[in-house]
Amino acid sequence: MLKKTFFALFILVFGLTACNNSTNSGEEGANSEDMSQFADDENFKEKHEMPEQIDFDGKGETMEFDTPDGQKASAYAILPEGETNKYLLVFHEWWGLNDQIRQEADRLSSELDGVAVMAIDLYDGEVTDDRDKAGALMQGASKKESRLQSIIKGAMNYAGPDAEIATIGWCFGGGWSLKASVLAAEQGAGCVMYYGMPVQEAKALQGLKADVLGIFASQDAYITPEVANNFKELAENNGKNVEIHIFDADHAFANPSSPRYVEEAAQKANELALEFLKEKL
Repeated sequence: MLKKTFFALFILVFGLTACNNSTNSGEEGANSEDMSQFADDENFKEKHEMPEQIDFDGKGETMEFDTPDGQKASAYAILPEGETNKYLLVFHEWWGLNDQIRQEADRLSSELDGVAVMAIDLYDGEVTDDRDKAGALMQGASKKESRLQSIIKGAMNYAGPDAEIATIGWCFGGGWSLKASVLAAEQGAGCVMYYGMPVQEAKALQGLKADVLGIFASQDAYITPEVANNFKELAENNGKNVEIHIFDADHAFANPSSPRYVEEAAQKANELALEFLKEKL
């Protein structure tokens, strides 16, 4: 009787432990390649000071497009005159599609002749300058990854099956720039990611055909140089072309609306990105 009781208790404890470990493992797996894992971290939030207001009068327009899930999505777009098969998809930080990202889209458009630039709204109209809400928006978006993928696929469908598609993004959008280039598959022309969380498993890179330019910061305590270099090793071991540059700066150093903006590093990083995009598009 004692042996039976002990065996039953062992099975119960083992079962509960296995269940808990499975849940934790699943949560870590879901978050390990996603910046939303840092959204509740107070130090991470402090790294994202409220962005400064900018005086912005854009040359682009907001456009809508259909998405494969039967909904619609929007983008701030600067389209060249006449037809083009060259597209650059721009992905915003955790704040949402704000004027700073629109301004970046304008800057890139002015330097890339004949390229349609679309700054994609991954938050379906939500935007904020509050850190707590930004974290909540990022977490919410990450919990509905299928919607984000549908938005990106909708933009690619708008570009058309013959389009060459490059991507660029910062922070939250840096990670999604990489994921979008994976989704672009054979249409992928090039991917620029500024201090975004890269994928960490080979299977997540299977569809990637585009070369990748990764821009990171040596003082970033979250998307660290080790994370960047591990990604480069993973990608190259799986036949992908990745070029990494690590600047002596902190996270968000290329955002002119951030107090941690480093002009010299940002200019150099932007020059590298622009040269890369011109070559690929």
